[in-house]
Amino acid sequence: MTITLYGIPNCDTVKKARVWLDQNGQAFAFHDYRKAGIDRETLAAWVATHGWEVVLNRAGTTFRALSPEDKADLTADKAIGLMLANPSMIKRPVLDVDGRTTVGFKPEIYAAVCG
Repeated sequence: MTITLYGIPNCDTVKKARVWLDQNGQAFAFHDYRKAGIDRETLAAWVATHGWEVVLNRAGTTFRALSPEDKADLTADKAIGLMLANPSMIKRPVLDVDGRTTVGFKPEIYAAVCG
């Protein structure tokens, strides 16, 4: 089983997910998308699977600081462009287990996915 956790290291929710994975003996690679970025193909796949409304973190300070024009008339393509330009707008963490992804952290979901 190959596990990759996507996020930013100083996010409290990412920290909780990392602790859960460690405590449950799950080896994982960590991808810091603030430093390493994220490619369009991966982000588009997340949006196709979960919807841009789930993947785009509209509650964060980065999104809230956008101009009204940038926030208006959001579509999947526009949301992907915003997240590529500002990876901290991607909801976190994203857990990829052998190509299956979940967005956010809930211990019961991680238990089911990491089995």
